[in-house]
Amino acid sequence: MNIALSQSGLSRSAILHEPFDIDAVRAQFPGLARQINGKPLVYLDSANTAQKFASAIAASNHYYQAGSANVFRAVHTLGEEATAAFEAARDEVKRLINAPDRAEIIFTRGTTEALNLLAYSYGSLLKPGDAILLTEMEHHANIVPWQMLAQRSGVKIKVLPITDAGELDLSQLDALLTAEVKLFCFTHVSNVLGTINPVQQLCEIARARGILSVIDGSQAAPHLQVDVQAIDCDFYAFTGHKVYGPTGVGVLWGKRSHLEAMPPFLGGGDMIDVVSFSGSSFAELPNKFEAGTPNIAGVIGLGAAIVSLRSLSLAAVSAREHQLANYAEQALLQVHGLRLMGSTGNRAPVFSFTMDGLHPHDIATLLDQRGIAIRSGQHCAHPLMARMGVSASARASLAFYNTEAEVDALVEGLHAVRKLLT
Repeated sequence: MNIALSQSGLSRSAILHEPFDIDAVRAQFPGLARQINGKPLVYLDSANTAQKFASAIAASNHYYQAGSANVFRAVHTLGEEATAAFEAARDEVKRLINAPDRAEIIFTRGTTEALNLLAYSYGSLLKPGDAILLTEMEHHANIVPWQMLAQRSGVKIKVLPITDAGELDLSQLDALLTAEVKLFCFTHVSNVLGTINPVQQLCEIARARGILSVIDGSQAAPHLQVDVQAIDCDFYAFTGHKVYGPTGVGVLWGKRSHLEAMPPFLGGGDMIDVVSFSGSSFAELPNKFEAGTPNIAGVIGLGAAIVSLRSLSLAAVSAREHQLANYAEQALLQVHGLRLMGSTGNRAPVFSFTMDGLHPHDIATLLDQRGIAIRSGQHCAHPLMARMGVSASARASLAFYNTEAEVDALVEGLHAVRKLLT
């Protein structure tokens, strides 16, 4: 069973009976109506960035068109309106991930900035000889900030390997979670393999050893019901543009006790209490980590996107994507010479693949001529690509707004690409 569903106490069979009007859903995403090279757009690159809810676009535009103002700094009407909308978005994030305290929601520019914030701020509490455990399937955003911390502080990096099936090798976990490990940082869903990791189990194992857990939720928040209290992690990060909202906005959630113990990441306006030339004191959460003028329109747009996503029923979205993932996997396996990366039975609708004798960039270019958008390359996961023995791959990533007919168009396109190039 899908981990998010089992944690929520919902059964797959019960959820599948919920209504899901695909035409009504697709009508909420204006980008899907485009034509590319004279063909209807088949957008299969949502793991890169998702299409945007019309509601998110409208909310961001309204902020600018109705007379924009800065947040927190003015008592005039425009300032109060902007602040109210900004803080309403914080409440929507709280509801989306079931955070216990709205003050624990920190707005960032994305998951990358959230993890850099952690590496800088919480990392300053670590000492030489301490260790951080990563996994072999991490995005660069959950590797490089920790490497930079190691270079400046003497912290060590350890790596949990994966199996040939593309799952974490949990048999190695006990040996790696030694006394010097202070943080265990791992992705909820792999952006390359689609693997859904057993995050609740991983957090429980870490917590029993006094180790804090850091979850990169970029690929999970769009697909799963995320409940940080049920998972019982210490930190969770995700980005707005993958949950059908604007770019340039993201979220770091952390338990209050950890956030209060951490020094600020950036200094400047609005993150302070009192400033003098002899020293400064810092504001309470969440302002302590939100220096300067934020991406106000982006945050407001994210809040609107979350409202629209939740209105569809997250359980129904998850179940629909489970259906699509099963359909797509079976369809792709029928393409001659195609090899899927990873064979996990518990995956999000993300499929990286290679085709014998064909370069991934050529595959993506020729599919684009048919109006089909996929990604090609290393997907910001060089160590994982090396582990899987490939220099690059093509990747088709679906969302609940996709259809089986679009999967069929992809497969037909792949057959045509093979015929043309071989």
